[in-house]
Amino acid sequence: MKAKRIAAIILLVIIVAAVASEAALATSVPYDTYTYDYWGFIVYTPAAYIPGESISGVSLGTGTFNDPQGIFAAPDGAVYIADTGNNRIVVLEPDLHTVRDVISTFDNNGTEDSFNRPRGVTVSPDGLIYIADTENRRVVALDGTTLVKTIRDPEAELLGENFDFVPLKVAVDFAGRVFVIARNMFQGIMTFNQDGEFVGFYGTINVNITLWQRFWRALSTQEQRARQQQFIPTEFTGLDVDPMGFIFASNIDMAGEQAVRRLNPNGEDVIRRGENEHLGGDLLMFPFSDSPYSGPSNIIDVAYRGKGMYSLLDSRRGRIFTYDREGNLLYVFGGMGQQAGTFRQPTAIAVQEGRILALDAIRNELIIFEQTLYGELINRAVSLRYDGDEALAVETWREVLILNENLELANAGIGKAYLTAGDNINAMRYLELGMDRHHYSIAFRRYRNDILKDNIGWMLTVMVAGIFGFVVLRALRRRRHKDVIDDGGGTMDA
Repeated sequence: MKAKRIAAIILLVIIVAAVASEAALATSVPYDTYTYDYWGFIVYTPAAYIPGESISGVSLGTGTFNDPQGIFAAPDGAVYIADTGNNRIVVLEPDLHTVRDVISTFDNNGTEDSFNRPRGVTVSPDGLIYIADTENRRVVALDGTTLVKTIRDPEAELLGENFDFVPLKVAVDFAGRVFVIARNMFQGIMTFNQDGEFVGFYGTINVNITLWQRFWRALSTQEQRARQQQFIPTEFTGLDVDPMGFIFASNIDMAGEQAVRRLNPNGEDVIRRGENEHLGGDLLMFPFSDSPYSGPSNIIDVAYRGKGMYSLLDSRRGRIFTYDREGNLLYVFGGMGQQAGTFRQPTAIAVQEGRILALDAIRNELIIFEQTLYGELINRAVSLRYDGDEALAVETWREVLILNENLELANAGIGKAYLTAGDNINAMRYLELGMDRHHYSIAFRRYRNDILKDNIGWMLTVMVAGIFGFVVLRALRRRRHKDVIDDGGGTMDA
């Protein structure tokens, strides 16, 4: 008993220390970490990620970065940075402090070639480095510093005669298909086969024009209509590929409702939108404010996190939003400012072993965000549920509740785990606390069916007995009534 008491005291001390450390971190970071509750109100939380160090070209010994626009974390941990203004690709070792390579020139069939403001970079599953060589109007695939193939001047009736191919972002799936976001390309993501041939558009966004917009369009001149067409929010801004070949693509979203899509091999959006059906970043848009931070989030990049999770980068407020595969917002952190760990002009993000890496084009730095215990627990709980380990997921969500007892997400997570395990009573309890109406309805329906299933035997017995008794009683009443009539008739005859 004494040993158990000591163990309990030690566990309590550890929990209190963890809570205290999380509280200290929350007050020391230069931004708020928050999420939204069921009603759409901001709920501040412990810090999920805190700023680590910032890495510059000077600290790496490569010279100052200049307007870096693209970043990619390879499976081996190496990080590729498109140092746009310096016309080069800087490759870092997994420790992020050692330079593996600086690619500024490459061998193009025996001739030295170079880049012109490259904005996107990725590494294909077979190890080729694909670079969106923006102002050279091409995508190049390199094996080290040797050119393997070039994608340029795509031709198709869909593109028109005067189409100007200006690639901005590039991604490659396991089948070797190349996906390119091009400047002023509103029809969708451009898709190329392994030979670099244009095969069509991918993930085209259909714009729904409201009745009000139709009315103003009918009254507009031809010149005004042409200007209106330029602002149709169908342009993609960033993309990443998950291990199954699905494309996560961020897009301009003036309505602030859905700024990311998960596209299957057919280009269809199959992303889940969560309980409030919102995947657009911040819910509060301050539409009548003149502040540069007003309006919906301007999502400019997406990074797949693994286990169904993904993060979005907002260039308007410097926020990073992370969602799970069901479309639930896990946490929001980051901000604009002059302090270390804040952004002045965020451009791209990537994920490396739990760390979130972000580029700033004005600071000319790579900013590293490290996960705290709070963020690690949430990520672990979501991952365990993704893997189907509901028992450990429940334990982890309970640890999250110690750090933030009012987190609806944790209560809903526990409730969904109980639901999967078939414990509908506990599932309803926690899903109600988590304000998850959809899964609560499922738990209630299953609970009701279980009640009926467990009691259907005696209920049917009582029902049949009741019907039988009613029939017998009715028959007896009829017979008795008939006897009374017969007795009365005999008396009259006498």
